[in-house]
Amino acid sequence: MSRNKTELPQSWQQNQQAARASQLAFDLDEQFQYAIRKAALEAGVSPSDQIRAILGLDGPKRPKRPRLTVSLTGLDYQALAVKYGIDAQDQLEIKKRVLDDLVNFVHNSTK
Repeated sequence: MSRNKTELPQSWQQNQQAARASQLAFDLDEQFQYAIRKAALEAGVSPSDQIRAILGLDGPKRPKRPRLTVSLTGLDYQALAVKYGIDAQDQLEIKKRVLDDLVNFVHNSTK
């Protein structure tokens, strides 16, 4: 069961390869960014995956769980707590109320 000290487990080798990847950022005109994001949305992929497809590169092997994210600061939680009339420490209830607001936004925007 002895292993060569320089030999990494297969899963670690894959992580090591991923760590070597470089992220490229592009400053494109807003119209170009919109076109790429729209194409990604229509294809059900991330903008990054859409760029990979445009370049003829492989995308992710397994689909990602689609989700929306937002970063909230302590001040954001306080503002939302005031809006909803609840305690700022009750972050789970705030999350539920935010979800309700998002669902209502979608229902109202599709009428």
